[in-house]
Amino acid sequence: MTARRARVAFATVAAATFVALSATAASAQCGSASWYALSSKTASGERMNASLMTAAHRSLPFGSKVKVTNQRNGKSVVVRINDRGPFIKGRVIDLSKAAASKLGFVSSGHAPICISKSS
Repeated sequence: MTARRARVAFATVAAATFVALSATAASAQCGSASWYALSSKTASGERMNASLMTAAHRSLPFGSKVKVTNQRNGKSVVVRINDRGPFIKGRVIDLSKAAASKLGFVSSGHAPICISKSS
């Protein structure tokens, strides 16, 4: 195997490992969340509904349910992953407007959060 092929093979394995780990390690994920309310289709194929408890995450499987906790006020909600994103550095998850409202950050637009597996 050439050095170039070895690097490509390693990168492919590393990327697959990252996706597999991030799909199961949501309990350790903290960062910033924002909210969105579009009327277009999500990456899963369903229409975005801002009144449902849904979210966009880069790697968690569609249909996964996670608990999102606002670190400023301690409020938590359970959301279902149905879209991909966010695509802004430092953001961990994009929430529907309904979820952001229950977490108390619609007016500010973003909040520090932690994600954990939903029980």
